[in-house]
Amino acid sequence: MNPPGAATAPARPTPPGVHATERLAGFFDSLTRARTWMYATAEVVPLDKLARWSYDPAAGHIGHVSGRFFTVQGVDVRIDAGTESRWSQPIISQPEIGVLGILTKRFDGVPHYLMQLKAEPGNRNGIQLSPTVQATRSNYTRVHGGAAVPYLGYFRERDRHRVVYDARQSEQGTWFLRKRNRNMIVEVADEVEVLDGFHWLTIAEIHELLRVEDLVNMDARSVLSCLPFLDAIPVTVALDRDEFVLSLLRSWSGEWPGLHGTPELLSWITSVRTGVGVELRQAPLDRLPRWRYDGATISHETSRFFDVIGVRVEAGGREVGNWDQPMIAARDVGLAAFLVTRINGVLHVLVQTRVELGLFDVAELAPTVQCTPENYALGDLERPPFLDLVLEADPADVRFDTILSEEGGRFYHTRNRYMIIETGRRLEHPGFRWMTLHQLAELLRHSHYVNVQARSLVACLASLATPVKAGAGRAER
Repeated sequence: MNPPGAATAPARPTPPGVHATERLAGFFDSLTRARTWMYATAEVVPLDKLARWSYDPAAGHIGHVSGRFFTVQGVDVRIDAGTESRWSQPIISQPEIGVLGILTKRFDGVPHYLMQLKAEPGNRNGIQLSPTVQATRSNYTRVHGGAAVPYLGYFRERDRHRVVYDARQSEQGTWFLRKRNRNMIVEVADEVEVLDGFHWLTIAEIHELLRVEDLVNMDARSVLSCLPFLDAIPVTVALDRDEFVLSLLRSWSGEWPGLHGTPELLSWITSVRTGVGVELRQAPLDRLPRWRYDGATISHETSRFFDVIGVRVEAGGREVGNWDQPMIAARDVGLAAFLVTRINGVLHVLVQTRVELGLFDVAELAPTVQCTPENYALGDLERPPFLDLVLEADPADVRFDTILSEEGGRFYHTRNRYMIIETGRRLEHPGFRWMTLHQLAELLRHSHYVNVQARSLVACLASLATPVKAGAGRAER
């Protein structure tokens, strides 16, 4: 990252696969310029050297001197799903509910979305595209003593504007303990001042950017998945489209029946939630079975899964200029994939009910495959269903394939490969069901039904229905 005052970086070409419309070319020019003043450089330092963070022997966790933000604690886990599983691990406990909000406004009748360029310490490439507002409660109540969060008032004074979407959604249930954020979309009619680093973009343009590796961040994908899709896409999208796209649009419309009725699917989810027992017991970080805590890092004895590290951050273009914090760093790139198929001309998505220790309500709908393939290289863990089918897919059947970053505020250089693969088979397996996109969208209107990886894939699926060339759109710059 360049510090403030550094020479302007030379313009970089538009990334491969993105159509260089005038507006998107301008966006990438803005992104290049932003790198001269917006940054969050993270130096890895030992956990026991973090300023204002320390290990509390009595509590057995790492916490901030203020008692706010989050803690890293250890848990002993027991899950009873007919057969019993037990293990121990570190996990982030952050009980606050943050705000992830996108402002939308129509220009010449075309919906536009106010997106923010944001540098996070865990971002592998520095700056990524984020929601209008992305803030924890500690941040927007300014526990850090920094500047106020721009545009927050639009999401706190909702009676002045039209609320398009508002629900609490979970985050990674394997690394967060009951972490939730309030996902919001608010439509405004008044003029909105566009601050440095913010851009009005059409949904077609955002969908173009989703194809760029590590550009659209996890929080933006989460909120975009909740967007009423058929209201957002251009009216002409269905003209001259191939049968796959038409099947996707039928799936989203709800006018064609799914393989399973929604009451049946809700009963299936409820049965899993009531039939599985999850027990957690807090355990000291320095005495977790099979984990090593040497004061500098916390790592698994097999060198798999993830580490807990410390980072020292220097930042520009943020509310605070420097801070220390712990972060989770995944060992390898994960995989999140949807298998899709057409049933009676309607696209269906194969989802699973996935139990995760940190979820608020035991289990949520998850991608067909959600794992880190390298964790199974030693052969001591049972490979997930359909993993090999995804990894060995014919390239002609792959509809989406991009590596995207996870939340850069808590995870360091942690990424997943997001894939959508069409299969001609109506696959069956216990714990999995075929659903239409309309059924998924209906569940997304409520809290805690669709996990964060599946929400990212819903946003990626939506991108397959928009024209390949981003619409021109017109908005203030």
